[in-house]
Amino acid sequence: MTKWLVKTEPEECSIDDFAAAPEKSIPWDGVRNYQARNFLQQMKPDDRVFIYHSSCKHIGIAGVVKVVRAAYPDPKQFDEGSPYFDPKRSAEKPRWYAVDMQYDAKLPSLIPLEQLKTMPELQELALVKRGNRLSVMPVSEAQWEAIRGTRKNAQ
Repeated sequence: MTKWLVKTEPEECSIDDFAAAPEKSIPWDGVRNYQARNFLQQMKPDDRVFIYHSSCKHIGIAGVVKVVRAAYPDPKQFDEGSPYFDPKRSAEKPRWYAVDMQYDAKLPSLIPLEQLKTMPELQELALVKRGNRLSVMPVSEAQWEAIRGTRKNAQ
């Protein structure tokens, strides 16, 4: 089982959206960065994922979800009405992928970015590196455990 972190704007999709329907899976789609797409393609069912709220008032890790469906072609790339439509894609060679995720746990309180930046165990985590804007990134087991240790009940 691999560990991950995904960034999201809470107005678009938040840990609360997952918590509101814990038995329902939510597609993680609309990723339009090649490196982030490559990471999505590596995700497997039962992988655990930190949900990181960004571009909002309270920035940080808000909860945990799990992957329930491995990467599949993102249907939005084929939808001409979608802001994620890609005219250069083809059915034979899709460019973009999505995964389905499901609720696992909401943290008792958000772990703010400023706190994450002070943790020596996370200095190699892409999230805390200057200039990194990736929306999907791997988290090592040691990094996962360090983050889990900052809040009880985090998965």
